[in-house]
Amino acid sequence: MAVQKHIGTRLITRLMHGWSRLSRGMTLGVKGVVIHPAGEILLVRHTYVPGWHLPGGGVEVGETAEHALVRELSEEVAVTLIGPPRLHGLLLNLNLARRDHVAVFVVEHFAQGRPDVPNREIREIGFFAPHALPEDTTGPTRRRIAEVLGGTPPSPHW
Repeated sequence: MAVQKHIGTRLITRLMHGWSRLSRGMTLGVKGVVIHPAGEILLVRHTYVPGWHLPGGGVEVGETAEHALVRELSEEVAVTLIGPPRLHGLLLNLNLARRDHVAVFVVEHFAQGRPDVPNREIREIGFFAPHALPEDTTGPTRRRIAEVLGGTPPSPHW
């Protein structure tokens, strides 16, 4: 009986994932490489995934990627853009799904208010020197910072 229940659960899970792939189009997220005038990079630590990440989030229906970046930076880290961000690249993120993409922007002209942290989404934020990133900074985050600061073209993959 337990084996049949396990097989039934697996079948339902596969059907739901299949339906999701058929019913959803491409997903798009944004990340910001926010660079302080002193050269430090702004990172966030979420409550729901391990490690330090670039701030960002999902692009909502009817929203441009740049508007999503502005919204997410304001909501997550109290950053207000005072100059246009620069698009670094549009990368395929196979870590989430075969159709997920991330638009990475470079933000150099901004003002920062007082973020309401910690909260239910963000545990901690901080500016870090590129050579002194926290040990648990994610690999993709480290690669994007290296690309932006080193002037190399973005990888096609997150």
